[in-house]
Amino acid sequence: MKTVHAYAAKDSTSSLEPFEYSLPEIGPEQVDIRVEFCGICHSDLSMLRNDWGISTYPIVPGHEVVGRVEEVGAMVKSLKPGDRVGLGWFSGSCMTCPQCIGGDQNLCTTGQGTIVGRHGGFADLVRTHWIWATPLPDALPGESAGPLFCGGITVFNPILEFDVRPTDRVGVIGIGGLGHLALQFLNKWGCEVTAFSSNPDKSAELAALGAHRVVNSRDASALKAEAGRFDFIMSTVNVPLEWSDYINALAPRGRLHTVGAVLEPIPVSAFPLIMAQRSISGSPLGSPATTAKMLEFCTRHQIAPLVQEFNMSDANAALNLLEHGSPRYRIVLKA
Repeated sequence: MKTVHAYAAKDSTSSLEPFEYSLPEIGPEQVDIRVEFCGICHSDLSMLRNDWGISTYPIVPGHEVVGRVEEVGAMVKSLKPGDRVGLGWFSGSCMTCPQCIGGDQNLCTTGQGTIVGRHGGFADLVRTHWIWATPLPDALPGESAGPLFCGGITVFNPILEFDVRPTDRVGVIGIGGLGHLALQFLNKWGCEVTAFSSNPDKSAELAALGAHRVVNSRDASALKAEAGRFDFIMSTVNVPLEWSDYINALAPRGRLHTVGAVLEPIPVSAFPLIMAQRSISGSPLGSPATTAKMLEFCTRHQIAPLVQEFNMSDANAALNLLEHGSPRYRIVLKA
């Protein structure tokens, strides 16, 4: 048995408090990671508040972990103690279903979330199945790499999945924790990149991140002027939008793709889709293989999240900034 020192909330209205729990003997395919850094994602807030109705308490948040392998199970061959790894939203998948066998472990219908029914990375130790502990290249600094394992892979995966091409005109809706990474990826991919932002005063900052153009997402006339332009638009926000304007902004065969967890239904009229053969889609993170490709791409092009660092003991203050402030652009806790 191992004692884990963590920070947990006892219910949906509580702040985080010091918390201890025990891990049983490690399983043959499991890995224990000694946490060095853990990013904070809006999904942590959603789980703390039980916005999705799947939280169990006490809950230890944290699913953007960077650390060192401390122990491996008897059947783990690809990792060894001391290896630097990252862990994201998923910590397990069945490894037997068609999706897992086909390399789409992120689509496993029985996949296990790192903070769903188990305790996450706001702790000194976290356990996972070995396949989800992805080796971190030496060139990527640990203090900023954590958000790549959730926010990063969330926006990188659809670029590969839907064959976004360097010749494409692409748009990104919402330039926050997810969107600022999407701009960097798509710029280095070779696309013409447009940022749809509610704060056009950030135009110079968005250009530095990779945007070639900035459109004020609160200006209805500016949105309508984009009609028929885009091959691919990625929405990273979790609030309702003027969906019809973004659908009309798609070129023939264009795709509107959401990675933002919007709780309200997305109203869609059939004819704008049918007549221009447009599509609407969504996706959850990415497979371990795609995560490794993303890390290689980040190394090659020097892509990294912009982060604000807090000590793990200041997790409540960090969560408050995420919920009520304007972090630039991700928050990372240092163990």
